[in-house]
Amino acid sequence: MAIDSLVLGAGQQVGKSCVVVSMNGKRIMFDCGMDMAYHDHRRYPDFSRISNSGDFDSALTCIVITHFHLDHIGALPYFTEVCGYSGPIYMTYPTKALAPLMLEDYRKVMVERRGEEEQFTSEHIVECMKKVIAVDLKQTVHVDKDLWIRAYYAGHVLGAAMFYAKVGDTAMVYTGDYNMTPDRHLGAAQIDRLQLDLLISESTYATTIRDSKYGREREFLKAVHKCVAGGGKVLIPTFALGRAQELCILLEDYWERMNLKIPIYFSSGLTMQANMYYKMLISWTSQKVKETYSTHNAFDFKHVLNFDRSMIAAPGPCVLFATPGWLSGGFSLEVFKHWAPSEMNLVTLPGYCAAGTIGHKLMSGKPTKIDLDKNTQLDVRCQIHQLSFSPHTDAKGIMDLVKFLSPKHVILVHGEKPKMATLKGRIHSELGIPCDDPANNETVSISSTHYVKARASDTFIHSSLNPNFKFSKSISEDESGSCLKDRRFMPQLQVTDERTAEGILIEEKNKKAKILHQDELLLMLGEKKHEVRFAYCCPINVSNLEETKSTSDNVLCTSDRCSWLQLLNNKLSGEISGGNIQDFGEHLQVESFDISVCLNDKCPYRIIDTQNKSEAVFFCCTWSVADEKLAWKIISIMDNFDCESH
Repeated sequence: MAIDSLVLGAGQQVGKSCVVVSMNGKRIMFDCGMDMAYHDHRRYPDFSRISNSGDFDSALTCIVITHFHLDHIGALPYFTEVCGYSGPIYMTYPTKALAPLMLEDYRKVMVERRGEEEQFTSEHIVECMKKVIAVDLKQTVHVDKDLWIRAYYAGHVLGAAMFYAKVGDTAMVYTGDYNMTPDRHLGAAQIDRLQLDLLISESTYATTIRDSKYGREREFLKAVHKCVAGGGKVLIPTFALGRAQELCILLEDYWERMNLKIPIYFSSGLTMQANMYYKMLISWTSQKVKETYSTHNAFDFKHVLNFDRSMIAAPGPCVLFATPGWLSGGFSLEVFKHWAPSEMNLVTLPGYCAAGTIGHKLMSGKPTKIDLDKNTQLDVRCQIHQLSFSPHTDAKGIMDLVKFLSPKHVILVHGEKPKMATLKGRIHSELGIPCDDPANNETVSISSTHYVKARASDTFIHSSLNPNFKFSKSISEDESGSCLKDRRFMPQLQVTDERTAEGILIEEKNKKAKILHQDELLLMLGEKKHEVRFAYCCPINVSNLEETKSTSDNVLCTSDRCSWLQLLNNKLSGEISGGNIQDFGEHLQVESFDISVCLNDKCPYRIIDTQNKSEAVFFCCTWSVADEKLAWKIISIMDNFDCESH
C-alpha cells in the first residue's frame, strides 16, 4: 500500500495551503487556502485535479483545516458553496469561531472596497460553516469506521492545530503552521511521540535561525518609540488575528512602563471583535496568560482605540495596526500610500510577506519608489523596519520536530524553493530520513505500514522463552598480553544465552501467517540443515621432514600424523588462553575450528606451491562463520610455528 500526497497549494511557495492525502482507500484534504498575491483563478487550488467530474463528495472522505489564516482557509467557502463539496469539515473550536470573521473581512475588502468580482458571498460563508465539525485538542474523532483524526496544539495563532490521521496501520501528521517556541500570548507546539509513516511539515523559515525573542522585542520597541517621539506615525500592517494581539500585549506593557500617552489604534472593528474571542478562549493561550487571567485579562487593551478612515491625514504621532498584513491590499495599503512619502514615518513589517506583495518588495531592499500597479508609482521616503515576529517556527524548530517524531518520510510544504532544498538536504543527511519538497500539482508516493497477525508455533515459543545458556572461557584483547606472560592468569568465564530470537514467517494453506523455528521448516521441507564452512590448507615448516616420511610411499605414517597434531596441540594450548582444545587422535577441534594433517598434494584449499614447501607439513583447517575471528588467530599461530622433526 502507498500514501499518495497531491500538493495543490503551498508547493515550493508560501501560501495557498492545500494537500490531498490518499491512504488505504481514504482521501483527506488538509487545508483549503488561497494565494493572496493573485486576483484571478490562480488564487485558488486547481480542484479539478481531485475530480474531473466535479463529484467532490465521492472524491474526498473529509476536509481538515488547521487554522483560520486565509492562506489555509480562504478557498473553503468557494469549494463548498460554488464547487459543491458537502462532506464533513473538521477544525478546532477557536478556528470555527474566528474563521467567519476573517473570511467576511476579506470578502468586504475585495468586493466592497476594491470592486473585484465576488468569488463567494456572505451567505456562502454562513452555509460553509454549517458543515464544520469542531474538535478539541487530543480528542480522537472517528470520521468513519476506518479513519480517525486527532488535533494537537500548534501555537502559531489561537486555535491552530497539527492533525494526526490514521487508517489501519498507516499513520501521518500534517502540521499546518506551527511554532516550537512560546510567545507572550500563545504556548509552544505540543505533540505526542507517534509512530508515523509520513510527516508533512511547513518550512516557511527553512534556513533561518532566529535570535533571542527579547532582543527582537527591544529592537521593535526602540524603533517605535523613536518614531513617535519625533512626531512620526508608525504603520504596522498585520492580519487582525495573531500578531496583532502579540504586539498589542507588548506595546501595552511598554506604554504602561514608560507612561506614554500617544494613541495606539486598530484600523477596524474586526480586531476588537477578535479580542472578544481571545478573552473567551483563554484556555488556548499561553501559560502566563492563563495564570494571570483571574486578576488581569491580557487582552483588555486600555491604550488601544478604534481608527477611522478620516483620521489618516490627522496631525500628530500615533501607532496604527492596519489589516491586511503583507500590504497586499485593503486599508493597510491605503494608509501606506498616505504615510510612505514622509521621512518622519515608519513602516514596521513584523513577519513574513508573500512574494508579489508590496510588503515583500519593501523587505527585498530599501526602494525609493514602489510600483503599486501598472499605472501607479509611489515615492517611499519613510523608514522601513523589518522584525521577525513571525509565528512560524524556524529551521531549528523544524529539525527538532522531525527528530522527535522520527517519521519514515517527510514532505516539506509552505516554503521557498531554494530554502526548502537546503532543509531537505539536512533532514536526509543529518537524520537519515527521506524527504521531498514537491511543487504545486505534483504527487509524492511513499510506501505505508501494514502489520500482519501471525501465529507462532509451540516449538518457536518454547525455544524463545526457555534459556539456552552457553559457557566459554576467554580473555579480552587488552589482557591477552599479560596472560601470555603470566600462566597463573585465570581467564574470564563468559555466559551467553543463545535462545531463539528469530523465526521464519510462512503462509499456511489457509492463507494465514505463521512463525516457525528453523528446524521445523527443514522437517516440513524434508531437507537437512546446511552450514557454510570456510577452509584453508595451512603449511607449517618442519626441519628434517624427509627423515620422518615412509620410504615406500614418501608420505607421513599414522603415528607421524598424530605426533604432529600433538606438537600443534601443545603449541596452541600455550598460545590460546581459555580455549577448549579437543584431541580426537587424527584431528583437533576448537569450537567449530577443525584441524587435520592433509595428505593430498592437490588439495584445493592450498594457495602455496608444494614444490617450494618440501620442508612443510600441511594442515587442513575448516570453520564456521561464527568462529572466523578465532580461526584467523589460530592460523596466525600456525604460520609462525617452526619446529623440528623427532
